[in-house]
Amino acid sequence: MFGLSELALILLVVVVVLAVRKLPELTRSAGKATRILKSEKRALKNDPEGPDPAQRH
Repeated sequence: MFGLSELALILLVVVVVLAVRKLPELTRSAGKATRILKSEKRALKNDPEGPDPAQRH
């Protein structure tokens, strides 16, 4: 029969094969999220007044 390592390897191969179709979409989403975070960071850094204390929770 199969041991634990063989089953893990088979599961890993199945996940990789199924994930290949979604990989371009996932990388595109990650890139968009990174750009948004960078722009928000820049906006906060360039704001001379800082965040409004009333907006903090």
